Amino acid sequence: MHVLLVEDDAVLVDGLCRILEGHGMRVEVLGNGSVADQVLQHSEAAVAVIDIGLPGIDGFEVVRRLRARGSAMPVLLLTARDAVEDRVRGLEIGADDYLVKPFATAELVARVRALARRNTPKPTVLSLGDLTLDSASKRARIRERVIELSVREWAVLEYLLANGGRVVSKQQIIDAILPWGDDLTQNAVEVYVSRLRLKIDDAGVAIRTIRGFGYMLERAA
Repeated sequence: MHVLLVEDDAVLVDGLCRILEGHGMRVEVLGNGSVADQVLQHSEAAVAVIDIGLPGIDGFEVVRRLRARGSAMPVLLLTARDAVEDRVRGLEIGADDYLVKPFATAELVARVRALARRNTPKPTVLSLGDLTLDSASKRARIRERVIELSVREWAVLEYLLANGGRVVSKQQIIDAILPWGDDLTQNAVEVYVSRLRLKIDDAGVAIRTIRGFGYMLERAA
């Protein structure tokens, strides 16, 4: 994932780069709002993380110009200002999310990932074995039979199916399916997986537990 970080605090930049790169992201750093405005005219970054207080033009103006050009690039604003009017202004000019300094780095990583996912087109139909999920109609089928799923069961199964054949952790599942403000524990994930195993028992697929790592959806042996 390509992340454009616009921040002029060298110490903060160093820490954020280490964190984001440690989570497999490629970070491009800019320290000036005017330069960022120029780069954003042709950037293909998945997410832009922009500080409000910048030399040149401020982060508000960077975002305003980005949206005026018709760009839909996801933007996360960083601010040391906790005033409600500043947060409202940021969202009104087109920012997708914001974080008030100081913030937990784990939250920054999760929010960047969430914004990138939101901007990534998802396939309409996912299938493995005899199991099919149609995200447009929100229907899950085993062959021609519709199976009933709760909202969170659907979300967990959709994530497992989208990552079929790959191991995903409980925390990855939580980060992927929850909007901000909701709560979901790893124990709850175990409960949903247990329910799903019963519901897709005859679908020719299986949710394997990879001890110490997480789960993997694969074709049944």
